[in-house]
Amino acid sequence: MPHAARSAVSVCMAAYNGERHIEEQIGSILAQLGADDELIIVDDRSTDGTRDVVRGIDDERIRLVARDVNLGYVRTFEEAVGLATRPHILLTDQDDVWLPGRVEAMSAALELTDVVATNLGTLGGPEKLRGPFGQNDWRLRADDSRHHGRNILGILLGDRPYYGCAMGLRRSVLPLVLPLPSFLHESHDLWLALAGNVQGSITHLEIRSLERRLHDSNQTPERPRGPGAVVRSRLVLVQCLRVLRTRRRVLRDRANEGIHP
Repeated sequence: MPHAARSAVSVCMAAYNGERHIEEQIGSILAQLGADDELIIVDDRSTDGTRDVVRGIDDERIRLVARDVNLGYVRTFEEAVGLATRPHILLTDQDDVWLPGRVEAMSAALELTDVVATNLGTLGGPEKLRGPFGQNDWRLRADDSRHHGRNILGILLGDRPYYGCAMGLRRSVLPLVLPLPSFLHESHDLWLALAGNVQGSITHLEIRSLERRLHDSNQTPERPRGPGAVVRSRLVLVQCLRVLRTRRRVLRDRANEGIHP
């Protein structure tokens, strides 16, 4: 049963050709879920046995959505989050391993703020991440949770380690977050991070809540490395920031007029 002190959670996973590792990941997730929680898995038209592996796990908390068309991981996450029914939503990749205490810590943070982000380690690799500017211990720090302007600048500069697989959000903030902009084809995690900071409501947890498996076919790839790709991705983030600020203003105006989203 879920802990009495926390709200129920929806765990949202985007899956694609993940038959090698998805069962281990699902096991690490279910071990932390209670009877009122749910795990939503949207399969982006896998060509391997991913769907069979998921269907073979006998657990009524799992909801598998088998898509007929491949739309990419950003749209897959968008669909999964849109299907969530619980007050708190946690994102997950298909091939990581959750560490004990993740759900309790992230859900507690979501009682206070709209978005939560944690640090992560790597499975079989270094615990500390190396940053883009040579940092030996690149991580989110709790003291930066309220420095929203600084965080937004850090996102635009590529100097904030926000990873979707280490993030969560309140379902009540979905009118701001969804739908994702049509021009957003990568970095849904940075979209969520921008949303939390634009809203002025994000918590950085310094814990490492999962171990990320690194391999050539990660569902969420690393940031673009070429200069041209980096510039293009930063321009997209500027567009995202404009969209979020406009949505926030519209939602505020509607709330002031008594119109619910």
